[in-house]
Amino acid sequence: MAWQLDTTHTQVAFTAKHMMISTVRGQFKQFSGTLDLDEQTPANSRIEVTIDTASLDSGSEQRDGHVRSADFLDVEHYPTITFKSTKVEQLSQDDFSISGDLTIRGVSRPVVLAATRDGETNDPWGNRRVGFSLTTSINRKDWGLNWNVALEAGGVLVSEKVTISIDGQVFQPAQVPAEAGAASA
Repeated sequence: MAWQLDTTHTQVAFTAKHMMISTVRGQFKQFSGTLDLDEQTPANSRIEVTIDTASLDSGSEQRDGHVRSADFLDVEHYPTITFKSTKVEQLSQDDFSISGDLTIRGVSRPVVLAATRDGETNDPWGNRRVGFSLTTSINRKDWGLNWNVALEAGGVLVSEKVTISIDGQVFQPAQVPAEAGAASA
């Protein structure tokens, strides 16, 4: 069944280490997704997400400009990051493993997302909503994000490991009976 991603109540975020001593956080402010969720047979579910790379925001214009540059995301040539699921496995009542292809800078590689269903409710407008959280860690060099600077004291300026987290909601639009839809038209 088709669900819509509530982008107002969803955050696509990442973290990486700076100078091997502090964590830098950022997010992408523009993204979209389609979710075809089969609640009876989760293995039949499909998820696709597209992220606008230029919407990156880490709280520092200078850093954001550098991460958008050819040194990292190269948003001029690669305006999106995509994820397309290839397998959904239910591990427990609310925990899932979602395998799929993550494409960054034109390079597609398999990743596995740990997913948790955080709850379900109906909103005041009759839409069914489900909250979720997803996490994974990647080595950015696997996608050609190789830029770095060696530090005099050892280590590097930017960690190779990047943690990606998505927290948010999907909703299933309320079904309007055919007679009601015809009467209001």
